[in-house]
Amino acid sequence: MAGLYCSWSGGKDCAAALHEVWRREDPALLLTMLTEDGERSRSHGLHRDVLVRQAEAIGVPIRFAASSWSEYAQALLGLVRGAAQDGFTTGVFGDLDVEGHREWQQRLAREAGTTALLPLWKRDTTGHARSVVDQGFRAMIVAVKDKMVPLDLLGRVMDEQVVAELQAAGVDPSGEYGEFHTVVVDGPLFGRPLVLEQGERTLRSGMWFLDVR
Repeated sequence: MAGLYCSWSGGKDCAAALHEVWRREDPALLLTMLTEDGERSRSHGLHRDVLVRQAEAIGVPIRFAASSWSEYAQALLGLVRGAAQDGFTTGVFGDLDVEGHREWQQRLAREAGTTALLPLWKRDTTGHARSVVDQGFRAMIVAVKDKMVPLDLLGRVMDEQVVAELQAAGVDPSGEYGEFHTVVVDGPLFGRPLVLEQGERTLRSGMWFLDVR
């Protein structure tokens, strides 16, 4: 049976996209890109073990590839090709609005012999942020862009108040342009919640990252 692979950052958008299209009786697979040392996710800075725990809570396997940014596209292509060889023929991506991302994802999926599916595409970003909350996803903010997003939002779980504070700060409440990133710790996909401890805050490449374990 054909299955879904999901480009998995660990954040709210990929989780919402997978929830939108996945029937639990069908096979699904999470794919995540890591930093060169294989210890953290390339985009959100999450520890590998947090991502593994997410997959376990959802009840699906997860596969990783470690890469530098310069080799990212080729490494991800290899990951998707491996998924395709195992019968995962449709890729789920959580983008809402960046046309260049959509075109690249479609091209990547096609080159691997699969099809790209973007179930959230062109959703209103404010409506989407509220929908994530309303559906019961608990998404903790783990990275914020320095001098753009209020630092006191780091570590907060998204709710109506956080959405309002993001809007008041002039920040897209879905963070579609990389203003902030989240880690999903519970929601309709999860068989059990994740309990994460908050650690130190670190400024890297213009983003404040919260270490969670």
